[in-house]
Amino acid sequence: MRHYLFYSVPEKACCSFAFTPIYICALGLSLFGLLQTSEYEVSYPEVLWAQRSDRVYLTVSVPDARGISVNCEPEGIFSFSAIGPNGEPFNVSLELYGKIAPQGCKTKTGLRNILCTVMKEQKGWWKRLLKSEEKPAPYIKVDWYKWCDEDEDESEAYQPSDEDSVNNDENEESSDDEGMLYLPDLEKARATNFK
Repeated sequence: MRHYLFYSVPEKACCSFAFTPIYICALGLSLFGLLQTSEYEVSYPEVLWAQRSDRVYLTVSVPDARGISVNCEPEGIFSFSAIGPNGEPFNVSLELYGKIAPQGCKTKTGLRNILCTVMKEQKGWWKRLLKSEEKPAPYIKVDWYKWCDEDEDESEAYQPSDEDSVNNDENEESSDDEGMLYLPDLEKARATNFK
């Protein structure tokens, strides 16, 4: 375990901004996240989200997680913590857009990620995942696999079942062309242009 605590402030610096070089160095290191106080820094896991009118799907990506703890509070606070395969802690706490029903929240654990289904207190579509209007953190992303627009028929959209694999390993071995639009006219045009 490494500890770098070497703050040094001159005693007579109460009314001036004269700091020693050691203090400025330590301040700079702490501002840039380089000052370590423990062996592992807390990491933020990737969080994918999608919604329906009555629920929000949150998929938290932590492979081989243990010590998983999920907490849902009625005010719309979603908290997740787990320990990664190398002992590193993963924590995330989100203040969701609206209030939630904690008794309806469910969690499914897979090998690579944890699927959390969070029930909304009132049925309706949220404008965004978080209450804050600021741009969300880079580890929060839309889950396009589960996404359903407000005007789409929810019965045709993704609905997780017991047979569903949380980590979708079988989809990872698919070809690179999956999801690509096949345009036969374009193929004919390309063939005639290069003859």
